[in-house]
Amino acid sequence: MAGGGTGGHVIPALAVARELRQRGHRVFFVGTDRGIEARLVPPEGFPLELIEVGALKRVGWRRMLATLSRLPFTTGQTARMLRVKGVDVVFSMGGYVAGPTVLGALARRIPVVVMEPNSVPGLTNRRIGRFVARALVSFPETAIYFPKGKTEMTGLPVREEFFSLPPKRPDGRFTLLVTGGSQGSRRLNEAARGSWTLFRQSNFPVTFLLQTGPAQAEELKREFARTGLQGEVTAFIRDMPAAFGRADLVVCRSGAGTVSELAAAGKPSVLVPFPFSADEHQLRNAESFARAEAATLVLDRDMNGEKLFETVRMLRAEPGRLERMSEAARRFARPGAARKAADVLEEVARA
Repeated sequence: MAGGGTGGHVIPALAVARELRQRGHRVFFVGTDRGIEARLVPPEGFPLELIEVGALKRVGWRRMLATLSRLPFTTGQTARMLRVKGVDVVFSMGGYVAGPTVLGALARRIPVVVMEPNSVPGLTNRRIGRFVARALVSFPETAIYFPKGKTEMTGLPVREEFFSLPPKRPDGRFTLLVTGGSQGSRRLNEAARGSWTLFRQSNFPVTFLLQTGPAQAEELKREFARTGLQGEVTAFIRDMPAAFGRADLVVCRSGAGTVSELAAAGKPSVLVPFPFSADEHQLRNAESFARAEAATLVLDRDMNGEKLFETVRMLRAEPGRLERMSEAARRFARPGAARKAADVLEEVARA
């Protein structure tokens, strides 16, 4: 399993790894001691082989040169590791951590299966796209980056709780979930803060669920308590499927994991792409959802309290709009992604 650095790379790979282990296969991860894989992989009982590799994007030229100069050595080291361990197939989630492992596998003619959850592949998957044995994708338009006949629509592994959420029934109040992820988003936090007065003055029957991240949690909790609005402001929502279940509308970023959860739950959303995501992949994901009318796209620079209030008011006022968005979001859902990925890996290994 190649890929690390962020939860978006590691968590889906762990889901596939667990499925493979249940089928009796031996699985190990390759990563660094700096990435989140060092915290997530060992507790799951999978070996983690450490390598030295640095990023190539959004870094200074000195760091880039150091990474490039070390890349041949790390690739050779990884290729020998794959030979010694008798690896049959490499599964890559992309990212710079996956680079040496994928290159080492290709050098030894070990087949590589990549999972590309974004509509536009990242740098690693674009560079090695023509050499892969199979590419597992979430968006139809992603197929153009890989050889014809080598792609399969599997989606990204998502917790089953999201798929089992029933449609939200109107209950007289409108529940709005705003989340910038586990670390929060200052932009979304400030937009929520700026909207509270507008919601209160308009007598809009809203209930706020706001996940702030740790940095602004206490400040925003105190301020929200003074508004008189209903809802909860918290640093971290532990049961996100339950929060999705309560929400009539979700305001969030548009990383691959987030949009996959929105699809699984069939939730209408306002997507605010993180403007500094690699290759603008969050913008491309949001554009795909917006084209299908599953979401409303608001650019980060345009999101503020007034924009949030007006967007929510507009979506709620149009009869049937949220229901149609929900149905469109569900068409992106791909249940059983980990099982399908394991099926492909077994097939490629046998071949």
